[in-house]
Amino acid sequence: MIIVPVKEGENIEKALKKFKRKFEKTGVVKELRSRQQFNKPSVLKRLKMEHAIYVQKLRAKED
Repeated sequence: MIIVPVKEGENIEKALKKFKRKFEKTGVVKELRSRQQFNKPSVLKRLKMEHAIYVQKLRAKED
């Protein structure tokens, strides 16, 4: 359960922003979307490899 302490006189929009940030960090929505459809293990492996190559290229550009 996500708890957002609200200080006396604090704006409700600010509290909602805090809640949304905490909710995003938990990754609930991301996991829910990934569970809505089944991906074959070979496809997941390929996507993971493509992401690793992409990250390596980005790091190579930084140096």
